[in-house]
Parts: sequence; structure tokens; C-alpha cells
Amino acid sequence: MTKPEEASVADPVPAYAGGYVRVDVDPETRVGTLRLHRPRVNALDETAWRELGEAVDVIARADVGAVVLWGGPHVFAAGADIRQLQALSVAGIREFLTIAQESVSRLEALPQVTIAAINGYALGGGCEIALAADFRFAAQDAILGLPEIRLGLFPGAGGTQRLGRLVGLSRAKDLVLTGRDVTADEALEIGMVDRVLPAEQVLQEARDAAAGFAAGPYALRLAKQALNSAADLPLADGLRLERSLVAESFASADLAVGLGSFLAHGPGRARFAGR
Repeated sequence: MTKPEEASVADPVPAYAGGYVRVDVDPETRVGTLRLHRPRVNALDETAWRELGEAVDVIARADVGAVVLWGGPHVFAAGADIRQLQALSVAGIREFLTIAQESVSRLEALPQVTIAAINGYALGGGCEIALAADFRFAAQDAILGLPEIRLGLFPGAGGTQRLGRLVGLSRAKDLVLTGRDVTADEALEIGMVDRVLPAEQVLQEARDAAAGFAAGPYALRLAKQALNSAADLPLADGLRLERSLVAESFASADLAVGLGSFLAHGPGRARFAGR
């Protein structure tokens, strides 16, 4: 028999269900969980990359306030499906990488705040997915890395471009050119992850943090857009974009709520609608 208190808890609503990728949305917190699920280690083949892009597109259109990326309690994603790579021609790998890069870029461009909850291994393509998130929460026993050089390759889903912007070019060269593994503690030290937590707490902590962002104002989306543009735009163009986006925030309903709440109750008391 269902207990009364259990009946009051909203069940996640499936927003996308592919063979290897699923999106559930908690209607109370408006937090979406994008789950990679290709047993045993979430190896990323072409289908998984395509489904990632499809799931991201669904999230972009859905009533989702923030997103958690998760691969399960034991592994985030251990990298590409090596058997599939072995069978590809040069033309085939170009197409494969185009699909992977486009999916990860769409993930990075989501207007919602994204948090990667990393349990176990996040290697190769799995690490590249995590690098595209806004924040990364890692288990104490998590292992991250871009080991492709050990196979005679190097990262092709954005790793050579995003890692250096996160940890600096010298550290990125160290990790990409050696292909060595990075423990959670080292990843925290070099800025590759933002928090290190006991393994059993990673997902819930990420969801709690995401719920905080989901309850934030519409300006969060605009601020993320401005921040993401900083690496690509000259300063003058970036300042112009910043000015335009701040002005756009003045047209949001949340601004009136925030300013009114501040004047009436002080900071930190506003309840935003996200629009």
C-alpha cells in the first residue's frame, strides 16, 4: 500500500526516451535529469551521440529550469565505442565526429544551467560531455581523462577546445598529450570539476543545486549566454552583447518581482517564475 506521504511526491515525467539516453523532469522542481544508459559502461556509439542531441533539443523546448547530466551510480561514460570506431573509414569518422561535436555543442548552448553528476569513469567522449556542462560534481572515486592518445587518436568531440578554456592550455596539453587519468581530487585542484562528494551524494547534491538554479530568474539564461560568448568574441563585441542582454532582462517579469521584493523585504526573498 502506498503511504500518504509517498503519494504526495511527484514522479518524474519522461520527456525523452531513446535507446541509450533518457530525460526525466521533476514537475515540482523543474529539474531535468538527462541519463546516459548504455550498459555496461555507457560506451558512446553513433546512436548514443544522436540521441544525446535529440534529448538536448527536447530539453531546450520543454519547461525545464535546470539540467543534471548523469550516467548512473557506477560510471558516467567510459568513452567511445571502440569496436565501432575500428570499423569506420576516414569519411565515416568525419561523419561520426560531426554528429558528436554538434550534440555536445547543443548541450553547451542550452539556456538552462547544466550540472554533470559524475560517478565512476568519465573518459574520452564521456569527459567531453561533462566539459560542456556549466558545473561538474564528482564522486570521490571518480576518474576523468582524455585517453585517446593511447589509441593513436586524440579527442574529437570538443576536448581539445574546451579543456584548455577550463584549466589552461598547459594543463590541457599535459592531459591530452599524455592521456593520463585524473583523480577527483586533482580535477578539483586544477579546476576541472567544481565539487567532490561521497559517491552516494553526487546525484542528489547536483539535483539540489539544479533546483536552486531552476528557481532563479530569467536573467540566469541571459547571463549564461553572455558568459559563454566571452571566449569567442572580442571584448568590444562582448560588451555590446552584455549591454543588449541586460537590457533584455529589463523586459522580464522577474525583474519587477526581484526589484519589488528587494525594496519590500531585502535581498534573497524573491520568488521568480523564470520569465
